[in-house]
Amino acid sequence: MKIRQFLIGSRHWSPVDCTKCSKPAVTFIRYSGNHLCEDHFFEFFDKRVKKEMRKQCEFKADTKIAVALSGGKDSIVTTWVLDELISKRRDMELHAITVDEGIEGYRPESLTMARDFCEKRGIPHHVVTFKELVGWTMDEIAKDDPETIPCTYCGVFRRKALNSKAKEIGVDYLATGLNLDDTAQSVLMNFARGDVEKLARMGPHTRAQKGLIRRIQPLRAIPEKEVYIFSMLKGMDIHNAECPYAERAFRGKFRDILYDLESSSPGTKHGILSTYDSIQPALQNTYPRADLGSCNNCGEPTLSEICKSCALLGKLEGLRTAP
Repeated sequence: MKIRQFLIGSRHWSPVDCTKCSKPAVTFIRYSGNHLCEDHFFEFFDKRVKKEMRKQCEFKADTKIAVALSGGKDSIVTTWVLDELISKRRDMELHAITVDEGIEGYRPESLTMARDFCEKRGIPHHVVTFKELVGWTMDEIAKDDPETIPCTYCGVFRRKALNSKAKEIGVDYLATGLNLDDTAQSVLMNFARGDVEKLARMGPHTRAQKGLIRRIQPLRAIPEKEVYIFSMLKGMDIHNAECPYAERAFRGKFRDILYDLESSSPGTKHGILSTYDSIQPALQNTYPRADLGSCNNCGEPTLSEICKSCALLGKLEGLRTAP
């Protein structure tokens, strides 16, 4: 009963029937006004994921997809739903890639959960470490450059790690666990910064670019709370800790703003996504994707002679050798 009370989200819990049948509800979808039982919740969830997948990629023979698997709820659920779709087809492959940033007390546990999940479902699992990729762990970076928000480094190095490993595996698509909350936050952040060009470049990617694996986002239309409910109802083991460096991230401010907006006006997050989708074609016409070159240092795709990853590495090396 305590679990059901949590899922429904009421402090004064009492049994409620599903809006669509007579079974007990497990959650209340505020933005639609529906109480849903477990079966109808799964049906509602799967319908939206499959709709996004049809929009974002082609399921054809020999298609190979990799998932960025951190071990958290979003990436675990993304891997689970893709495995359910792909495991029924012998002509498609699913792989999982975990990036080990080198954060003691945080990443080792999630890495174990990701590895165990893949072993149980028979999914090939690949691990890339910051130490091997760039020669630094995230803990070392945070110590040597305490003035810079760690996420600045982490985001850039993670993207490089995922893209390089995905190319090595030879996948067609790289799936991430971004949910509706993540997407709405990104839209608000870029509006607030006035970064219209970055708005135009937000995923999922509609076409391939030289040197970049196309990103897809199966959970793009699913609120974070519903992803969490899905993982609970399926009995998934997930890593539920927050990165120790996250408190310094700018995104947290917009997460709080969005939470308040959604609480007072259910459906706000969906409205932001819908509005963004309606203006994205115009944004892409104004800011078309540029032809990418190759970094002079590492060969990864970039608009400049040196990619962002190598530029940050140069900064770190300068800090370490400074008197």
